[in-house]
Amino acid sequence: MSSASAPMLLDDEIEPFGADGPNVCWFIADSAASRLHILYGRLEIVMNILIVGCGKVGSMLASELSRMGHDVAVLDREESHFALLDSDFSGYTISGVPIDQDVLKRAGIEGCDAILAMTEDDNVNIMICQMAKEIFQTKTVLARIFDPKREKIFSTFNIRTISPTSLTVDMVLAALSGSYETRHTLIGNTTLSYYTVHPQKEWIGRYLKDLRLPDTHLLGTLRETGEFSLIQNDQAILRPGDLLVAARVIN
Repeated sequence: MSSASAPMLLDDEIEPFGADGPNVCWFIADSAASRLHILYGRLEIVMNILIVGCGKVGSMLASELSRMGHDVAVLDREESHFALLDSDFSGYTISGVPIDQDVLKRAGIEGCDAILAMTEDDNVNIMICQMAKEIFQTKTVLARIFDPKREKIFSTFNIRTISPTSLTVDMVLAALSGSYETRHTLIGNTTLSYYTVHPQKEWIGRYLKDLRLPDTHLLGTLRETGEFSLIQNDQAILRPGDLLVAARVIN
């Protein structure tokens, strides 16, 4: 994997560089592959990331992560797929069989902080993640899978997954139910969907504990002022203008 031109420092060493004053920039590093930057008062974690699969999703991820300053390598069977990368992509590209250990080593897997398996084949993605965790002890592995039924297989190996199929279904259902906004959070191997819902008029003035949304856990309300309020007791009432904030597991 690539590395920045600044030298890696030992644990707890801090080296300032750049002009003194409000724009002082600090470089902090440890003996691991990742680095920490504090740029203009903002902490950033710079990682070595290997993305396997340079399709539409993989290429977009690689381009965006590269722009964010991460060290990115992209591995794909077909060299022609690298044409999907943005012109400003500054990482590395490697062509080869993604489940071949020698190819993975050539792609820099031994120095990676994270492996993102983004191929079109669920079986290939799970094999890549298994190898990354069991052979190369990669700390963070994430796989895209198309068949939601296979998510249980991935969770057996403690592999985090993203299912575009489940996410699409969830967003369509949310839109049909009148949801105002949808966000997704990955906790362990489980994806949670958080969204707001416009309540029915007859619900105004009722206790929140008495409201029921199908397959959903009601968390609280969002006021017109933008203030979010958790349900903390049985006396909480839905007020005019409130949006309901709910969550549900989608895999």
